[in-house]
Amino acid sequence: MVADLHAHYAMHLAPEDQPSTLELLGPDPRRLRRRDRVRAAVVGVLSRFANYPTPDALPRVTLSTLQAGDVRLVFSVLYSPFDEMDLAQPYGAPPQPEYPATLVRQLELVEADLREHHSGTAAVARGPAELDGLLGSGRVVFVHSVEGGFQLGSTAEEVERSVGTLAARGVTYVTLAHLFFRRVATNAPAIPFIPDWLYRLVFPQPREGLTELGRVAVRAMVERRLLIDVAHMGERALADTFAELDRIDPGRTVPVVCTHAGCRFGRQEYNLSDETVRAIARRDGVIGLIFANHQILDGLGRRRPRSLADSVGVLARHIDRIRALTGSHRHVGIGSDLDGFVKPTLPGLQTMADMAPLEAALTGRYGADDARLICSENALRPLRTYWLRGGPPKSVV
Repeated sequence: MVADLHAHYAMHLAPEDQPSTLELLGPDPRRLRRRDRVRAAVVGVLSRFANYPTPDALPRVTLSTLQAGDVRLVFSVLYSPFDEMDLAQPYGAPPQPEYPATLVRQLELVEADLREHHSGTAAVARGPAELDGLLGSGRVVFVHSVEGGFQLGSTAEEVERSVGTLAARGVTYVTLAHLFFRRVATNAPAIPFIPDWLYRLVFPQPREGLTELGRVAVRAMVERRLLIDVAHMGERALADTFAELDRIDPGRTVPVVCTHAGCRFGRQEYNLSDETVRAIARRDGVIGLIFANHQILDGLGRRRPRSLADSVGVLARHIDRIRALTGSHRHVGIGSDLDGFVKPTLPGLQTMADMAPLEAALTGRYGADDARLICSENALRPLRTYWLRGGPPKSVV
């Protein structure tokens, strides 16, 4: 089986006519549904050119492709691009109070889609016990995840409340940084058509890595036993996050994940330095390897991969580097970011259906035990040992 640490299933979903639970509590549920449907239509048009292999193709992340690729565990990403790129706000504006509600509506949209259209083949797990039970049933298991800490709220109280709500709904992790600085955590450039130097010029960021909202989010996530995802963080945010965790949890019992990135063979700050790889390993975390050409190929020479075999060779460069830095295959996994506007992706890895031949190729290269670690067990480990379990470390304040 394969577990994907970062996949955008929700990206192709559109709200239906019935209101969600949260909308019924709102002032104008029809307006909210109408807005969400318009947003979904715009994302659908953009996806034809920036997500799907060809404009007339289907999404890469569907139940049929997941089943064909033996992808049994999907960390299903919740993300609202219209809130992150909020045109009503100036660049660098703080999050707005309505963003958490958008996030919950998207979570409910995923759950409604699986319940109403795929109940016999897929289900959402909201905790470790439910996870293992569903995996044993043979269904594709979804676990919710969140990309972008800006969606947690505009004040410390809102952030704490949002983290509590997400924990109660079974969310696994929050990626605190993302494409643009929104007063939570400074980010590394990650837009393929903008060079890093130009991104820094056009989108300047402060010297601090984690803002006070970011620190509140880290503390709340540790208290509620949600995983912290350090993907997209710039160097300052990484340093502040690990320092905050060391203060809260000096015994390093709290794992850290980086769900979709690679090793820094070239100059891109988005990919992880050797020290960051070691820091994640010291917290028994896992790094999911992204399939996006822009990140995964950086620094690996001008020869572009042309086949699945070539792509496996590229991933192996990253896998071998992580093993050399950490001493084992315990800290690497798959975090494709498919349907997350990462086109083009590695040849032979165009949809979730391609995960099965990838798993076979990794088994042939590394043997069954290590391939199982890379393809699924490393992603499962923090869910089984940490996610939503027990109380907070005693030093959380």
